[in-house]
Amino acid sequence: MSTVKRVAVTGAAGQIGYSLLPMIASGGIFGPNVKVALQLLEVTPVLPALAGVRMELEDCAFPLLQEIVCTDQAEVAFANTDLCLLVGSKPRGKGMERKDLILDNGPIFVGQGRAIAQKAGPDVRVVVVGNPCNTNCLIAMQNAKGVPADRFTAMTRLDQNRAKAQLALKAKTHWSEVKNVIIWGNHSNTQFPDWHHATIGGVPAAKAVNDDAWLNGPFIKTVQERGKAVIDARGKSSALSAAQAAVDHARSLFTVNGKDDTAALCVLSDGSYDTPAGLISSFPCTTDGKGNWQIVKGLPMSDFAKAKAKISIDELIEERNLVKHLLG
Repeated sequence: MSTVKRVAVTGAAGQIGYSLLPMIASGGIFGPNVKVALQLLEVTPVLPALAGVRMELEDCAFPLLQEIVCTDQAEVAFANTDLCLLVGSKPRGKGMERKDLILDNGPIFVGQGRAIAQKAGPDVRVVVVGNPCNTNCLIAMQNAKGVPADRFTAMTRLDQNRAKAQLALKAKTHWSEVKNVIIWGNHSNTQFPDWHHATIGGVPAAKAVNDDAWLNGPFIKTVQERGKAVIDARGKSSALSAAQAAVDHARSLFTVNGKDDTAALCVLSDGSYDTPAGLISSFPCTTDGKGNWQIVKGLPMSDFAKAKAKISIDELIEERNLVKHLLG
């Protein structure tokens, strides 16, 4: 174990990066006693803005922050890293279809996967945040030859956090009381937030909420379309909540999460829950605190849940087919 954790962040001067970096530097992932070095990657035209972010990080004088590297070279950013947070990706423009976004971003993650394989530390973990994160994660993983596939995860923690908040608000309690919400499938508006195994204050969520019509309809739609609602209200996409979710996701890899409150992680499917092997899909996972995860097996799923999850899984299959030429 290194005494300083090296964390690479791509797209570090962007909206999410700007919120994310102080969270990492203040111990949000590895805890209050672990020193960190930030290795920040941006495209060349954005390096001046990244220099300004560096100045602000210096001005914060974080006790845990030991070093800041700013670069436009992936090989430099990923050198000897313990954790890579792949945040940067081309945003979806007006009139752009999702498939266009996938094809535009795909080559970025080809290069980053290769650079991680060449330069990252021997025990690296990779968290893909930049959308479409499931398929971007698949591309990076397939191009990181020699890096174990289970080192790569993508983020549906934002969806899990959103679902917890909505359940808590409906039940008129605090979101810390909500446990074991599951997210199935893709980080898109097809994902299925599943409350069937969730509890609120130790009571089954369905009983605590006592409104099946809301659970089967408005709850799902609100979580699925929350990103759009934020854009409509704020004029910009989710940044603060996405950054917090990225920290929550990464921290869950380095802390122990048991079956009493599973983490929503997009990981390589082994065929569980009728999800074809080889997809990067969201599952309920436990973690061992050392960067390793396991899919929780054998949870019953209603026909309703299976049908909702299948919609998202079918979308992941379509995305994988679209990028077959990028899969190493």
